[in-house]
Amino acid sequence: MSKVHVIHVGNMCNKGTQALFKSDIQIINSITSDVSLSVSTTDAEGVRRLGLPLQAILPPMVDIPYERADGFAKRFAIERDDPRYVAITFAALILMFLQVLLTLFSVVEAQLGLKPSYRNAVIEHFKECDVVISHSDESFKETASLLPLNFAWVVMWWSMLLSRTCEVLVAKSFRKPMILFPNSVGPFRTIVGRSLGRFSLNRFDYLLIRDPMSYDIARKMKIRSAKMLTYDTALLFSTEKKEARRGFAGPVVGISPGVYRSSISSRELDNYVVAHSRALDKGIERYGFSVVFLPHYISGFSLDDLEICRLIREKMANQKATSIIETESVDEFKNLLDQMDMVISSKMHPAVLAASGYVPIICIAYDHKQTSFFNRLHMEDCLIEIRSLSYHSLYDRIEYVWRNKERIAGLLRNTIPCWQKSLRATIGHALACYVDTRRDGIDR
Repeated sequence: MSKVHVIHVGNMCNKGTQALFKSDIQIINSITSDVSLSVSTTDAEGVRRLGLPLQAILPPMVDIPYERADGFAKRFAIERDDPRYVAITFAALILMFLQVLLTLFSVVEAQLGLKPSYRNAVIEHFKECDVVISHSDESFKETASLLPLNFAWVVMWWSMLLSRTCEVLVAKSFRKPMILFPNSVGPFRTIVGRSLGRFSLNRFDYLLIRDPMSYDIARKMKIRSAKMLTYDTALLFSTEKKEARRGFAGPVVGISPGVYRSSISSRELDNYVVAHSRALDKGIERYGFSVVFLPHYISGFSLDDLEICRLIREKMANQKATSIIETESVDEFKNLLDQMDMVISSKMHPAVLAASGYVPIICIAYDHKQTSFFNRLHMEDCLIEIRSLSYHSLYDRIEYVWRNKERIAGLLRNTIPCWQKSLRATIGHALACYVDTRRDGIDR
């Protein structure tokens, strides 16, 4: 039996993280002939709810401070702009450095044949596995390429990179092969970020990179690991069970909005909300479609995707033609996206999941992972950079995509299956070096 340990798995409140993780597990199981899977995650309860065939669900070696702070804040109903949240985050940062020292000490203990005194179960899974896989997502970067860097983002990304680096060090201390499943890489905007990113990425045996800009960043950083350009793993996501169709009357447009609160000013937020509300009102009046808001990440904090949906809807004159649907699982979310005539998304994975259902998309991009995805599809006319968003630019895209939706859907039907086949083959090639694979599990 092959043993695979998956690391760097984040919060399952994010439908994109759910889709990526479930796709990772599905593709590993489809490729390997007999496998035991374990995972290190910051959201053990969220992973448990997915009901996946996992032998063990474990914590990471080093917790991420903002996620620990979020957990306390939810428990005690504290908002992120509350001074108590800042204090909790600072305390979690101090604890993080203690965990780094404990991790190093435990690795030394394990190397000497002693029982590790810190997170022994996690250490044992690293020691016993055949390969360590860094989960598909964006584990090695420092802010988004189309958004400004600020102090809050620097602290968040440095702490995340340090946590990621510690787990890489643990894996390599036991000489375990490592594969980075399809990720975006960069940008890195500080010396610390570049140093941690370069150190970690150079310790992987294979880097599977999901967009050309990230590939170019890794090349310019002189990363020595074997690199393969591929596609986003969520393209492989398929629902385990088909949810009942909602039976929408007439054409319907799905909206998955969202902003990063720490990187957007009040004026930019107002512009974002007004641009959506006015453009959607005009689209409803001209084309007669209804609008379904599909929040992608419901954190419970101020200005999460659900609140942004409500803010846009409150500004609309045609509220009766709109609704908000909160979904519990990515399966339900994907099923709804597949029923849309068009999707407008400010987040990456609603766009990816819509594309895999051949649904025409408009993307409001904040990062190169999005622009690269659309450029590779030759759908540049469906993109708006978030800092260029206006009522006019959004409505122009709505008009363009609505008039060309059959052609765009045809483009996706011709392109996405080829990408999916290539993606399966690339992952299969990387895995076959370290685990037993089925002959029929890899597209050749």
